Amino acid sequence: MLKAVILIGGPQKGTRFRPLSFEVPKPLFPVAGVPMIQHHIEACAQVPGMQEILLIGFYQPDEPLTRFLEAAQQEFNLPVRYLQEFAPLGTGGGLYHFRDQILAGDPEAFFVLNADVCSDFPLSAMLAAHRHQPHPFLLLGTTANRTQSLNYGCIVENPQTHEVLHYVEKPSTFVSDIINCGIYLFSPEALKPLRDVFQRNQQNGRLEDSSGLWRGAGTIRLEQDVFSALAGQGQ
Repeated sequence: MLKAVILIGGPQKGTRFRPLSFEVPKPLFPVAGVPMIQHHIEACAQVPGMQEILLIGFYQPDEPLTRFLEAAQQEFNLPVRYLQEFAPLGTGGGLYHFRDQILAGDPEAFFVLNADVCSDFPLSAMLAAHRHQPHPFLLLGTTANRTQSLNYGCIVENPQTHEVLHYVEKPSTFVSDIINCGIYLFSPEALKPLRDVFQRNQQNGRLEDSSGLWRGAGTIRLEQDVFSALAGQGQ
C-alpha cells in the first residue's frame, strides 16, 4: 500500500506570479489547461497500490481549494485530503507534524512532491528502484547547466551506486550539475531523522535561519536539515 503527499506551501509565496497569485492559490494556477497540482494527483493515481493522496500546506481551505479537492476525488476515485498546518513548517515540518495521518494504514512507502514542480513524474520507475534497493530516502534528480544549478539543491553522487555523497541547497559556487527535482519516495523510517531534527530544535529553542527569520521547533527544512546532514554521514 502506497500514499502520496503533495507539499502546497502557503499564501505568502507566489510573489513572482503577482497579480495572478492575489486571486488564485499557486497550486491551482493553470498549467496545460488544468490546475497545477492536478498533474501531480493524476500521476500519483496511476501508481498501482496508491491508497490516498494528502495535500499539506497552510492555505485556508477556501472555496476554490475545497471545490478542487471534491472534483479530484470524484475524477480519480481516490481519497484526496488537505491537512492544514497551524503555521509555515518548512518542507519537512508538515511531514513530521502529520506523521500519524501519513502512516495510517501502514503504507510500504510514500511519495513526497513539491507542488510547484512540472514533470512527467516517473513515479513507477522510482517505485521499482526503491523495491530493487530499498532505502528510507530516494531523491529524483536531473541535470542542469552550471549557472542553473546554483538555484537548486545540488547532488554529488556515487556514479556506480547513485548514493548521495554530498548535498548542498542553492550553493554560492558550482557543486554539481545534478539537481534535486523536489520529488521523493520515502519509507516510513524516513520520519526518524525528521524526529531527530524536531527534538534538536526543541532543545535549541527558536532558531534563526539564513534569511534572518525566526522559526519554531516544528519548522524542518528537508534539504538543509535532513538531506545535507544524512549525505555528510554517509546515509
